[in-house]
Amino acid sequence: MSTLAAPHPAIYAARAEFTGGRGYLAACTVGLPTRAGRAAVIADLDAAAAGRPDPKAYSAAVERTRDHFAALVGVGSDRVAIGSQASVAAALVAASLPDGGEVLIADGDFSSIVLPFVHSGRGLRVRTAPLSRLADAVGTDTALVVFSLVQSATGEVADAEAILAAATAHDARTLCDATQAVGWLPVEASRFDAVICHAYKWLCAPRGVSFLTVSPALQRDMPALYAGWYAGSDPWSSCYGREVDLAPDATRFDVSPAWQAFVGAEPALALFASLDAGVLHAHTTGLARRFREGMGLKAPRRESAIVTWADADGADLAALTAAGVTASGRAGRARVAFHVFNDEDDVFLALRALGR
Repeated sequence: MSTLAAPHPAIYAARAEFTGGRGYLAACTVGLPTRAGRAAVIADLDAAAAGRPDPKAYSAAVERTRDHFAALVGVGSDRVAIGSQASVAAALVAASLPDGGEVLIADGDFSSIVLPFVHSGRGLRVRTAPLSRLADAVGTDTALVVFSLVQSATGEVADAEAILAAATAHDARTLCDATQAVGWLPVEASRFDAVICHAYKWLCAPRGVSFLTVSPALQRDMPALYAGWYAGSDPWSSCYGREVDLAPDATRFDVSPAWQAFVGAEPALALFASLDAGVLHAHTTGLARRFREGMGLKAPRRESAIVTWADADGADLAALTAAGVTASGRAGRARVAFHVFNDEDDVFLALRALGR
């Protein structure tokens, strides 16, 4: 097996922001809370229990969290809508398409970005192709290409360059789900018409915090189907009646935020926004590479922080669990993920559990 270089000092510092992590190889399922996020949620609950909830402070936390995510993916905050579920964001994008429009989706992609197009009720023609051939499958009738940048079931990283080039050549828009990417893989959201990201995995936020980035062209065509008070230019002046001015930017697509979730999310996203994306990518993929080599698995076309292998009877997952390693199983495969709170000892722990 290859020898890993000593972790970057920034990785040591970031790791100190987590209480646990040893043997936890499931960031692709649920991220671990940061110390600051845990403290913020507890402090908020204590204040609320004592009769001192602060809605204005909640809104401030939401906006800081939006800013952190915007910085993470390289767009302005005015291009970022907040929400709670990926499927709601996907349904918004589906509503931007013409009736009967063709949507090309990667085979076996995550249901939350597939079903909103299948069940739009507007006759959208959904076609699928293997992720490795998705770019080749884009055609003259394709209105939108939908894919996860990193596949949940396999950890495969999409050839985003090829997909973007094919979409541009055929005048198709792109929807990229970056839920399994942002937090370890550098993402430039401005290159896509829409990017969806739920923050409870690699960004280590409480569940209930998601984001949708929107291009100017898509914003013009996408109706604010789920507009509520938080979609107004001034949410606190948009609480009643129909005479509400929606925000002039992507925040018109905001869904009323789950306040306590954002309280915990803000410190977590601040942490990841402060890290060098290249350093984090090198750390996570380096650990995954070391594990893959120890397992004798073939190297992927593009480096991934997620490693999966065939485990139809669940024996390997059971062995990992028995050894105190938290992993996951998806689509007949065992799955491990390496994040900032992991190190070489986690690699060796998992390999020993599997008799390697």
